[in-house]
Amino acid sequence: MSTPKIVLFYVFTPLPDPEAIRLWQQTLCESLGLHGRIILSPHGINGTVGGNLAEVKRYVRATRGYRPFADADIKWSEGTGDDFPRLSVRVRPEIVTFGAPQEVAVDAHGVIDGGTRLSPTELHELVAARGDDVVFFDGRNRIESSIGRFANAITPDVETTRDFLPLLDSGAFDDLKDRPVVTYCTGGVRCEVLTALMRHRGFEEVYQLDGGIVAYGDQFGDDGLWEGSLYVFDKRMTVDFTERAAVISTCVECGSPTSNVANHPDRLGRDLAVICAECFSASEESVTGLVGER
Repeated sequence: MSTPKIVLFYVFTPLPDPEAIRLWQQTLCESLGLHGRIILSPHGINGTVGGNLAEVKRYVRATRGYRPFADADIKWSEGTGDDFPRLSVRVRPEIVTFGAPQEVAVDAHGVIDGGTRLSPTELHELVAARGDDVVFFDGRNRIESSIGRFANAITPDVETTRDFLPLLDSGAFDDLKDRPVVTYCTGGVRCEVLTALMRHRGFEEVYQLDGGIVAYGDQFGDDGLWEGSLYVFDKRMTVDFTERAAVISTCVECGSPTSNVANHPDRLGRDLAVICAECFSASEESVTGLVGER
């Protein structure tokens, strides 16, 4: 029986012809029966792909066979076999949509002017050396940060990545410009750009957690500075690093502790909410009842 796997990766590198890469990636995934989402731009590639282990391995080998992607940091996780409804491979102005493609410059080594990379161990060393002066800055949206975050982190009240620049330009975080700021996100891709945008706006000491929360959880699980669950961009919605994961969020309907995230109030829509299984089940029954009455 095949083992389902999911891979998450990104590479910032100049792509003179992203459309040609899109056609290659589309054909490659279709030939292997893989689903997921891949975004390409002149700045590089950002992908999450899932399927049977053997086919995912073939995909990784083929993708790394293209010289600019040879050093891609591939993060593996367990899948369910039904994690993505379809395959989407698209070309966009940015692989992370901050709304500032003109501000992002890349070379063969990645994003130019990005923050200093910290491994999970180096992050602990920084906190040990600098103590409470270190600021954790969440590079994700409010739903993601509500169910899991680093202890005492600043969690901007944003719906999408596009909301970060107006907040930075408003001066809302100017008091952090002379402090050590550690940015973090799911796999690290958003922080590659966010740190550069912050440095362009006068933040003097900016770091990014290398490999993101995924890498940190792989090393420290729930025995470090992380609290709660991790939101993921597939059918699973959330994952825990261990069975001891703290529950730090509450249901939008009843207020009970939960880390469950679902499409709500429209279960077929795009809006997400933190909602316990009981309330979500009740809302589904309500929708089914209304449909039956028509």
